[in-house]
Amino acid sequence: MITALRKGYVLLIFALIFLAGGIVVSRVANAAGPFTFEAIEGGAITLEDWRGKPVLVVNTASRCGFTPQYDELQALYDRYAPQGLILLAVPSNDFRQELGSAEAVKEFCETNFNLTLPMTDITHVKGPKAHPFFKWVRESAGFEPAWNFNKILIGPNGDVLGTWGSAVKPLSGKILDPIEAALGAS
Repeated sequence: MITALRKGYVLLIFALIFLAGGIVVSRVANAAGPFTFEAIEGGAITLEDWRGKPVLVVNTASRCGFTPQYDELQALYDRYAPQGLILLAVPSNDFRQELGSAEAVKEFCETNFNLTLPMTDITHVKGPKAHPFFKWVRESAGFEPAWNFNKILIGPNGDVLGTWGSAVKPLSGKILDPIEAALGAS
């Protein structure tokens, strides 16, 4: 009986070690890597530069019914950037609603919405041509943009904290609560 009990403890210890190792591997696999985007004005934007801060990534388009959300995105950025929030707009033509060039997108956003938040060049966000960041989100969080103005919140430690579809407005509590929690943790 003591031998059976001892075997049970040994199996339990191995199971705990295995599970703990799995948690660590899972945690590392879920952390955002050193993803780099081409900036809309040229140069590069590297997410690694923002490690330790929450980052809200939004795939955008200039000719979309949700394009007026740019106003709320800018308001969100103005309100929380001083506390450490980074907001990254990622223009995409994957849904055939973006202008033909990065220059046209930049001018449109500055003229119509006075945007000052960081923006990438026009980027694929879904499917086989998706940028590595969006492939990582799909693999680690099971989320792929289904339309324009989908939102992905990356926590200060690089984990996906939340994802929201187009209909969730940037200033809704569904987004503000996790942003404020992440800012408190950073």
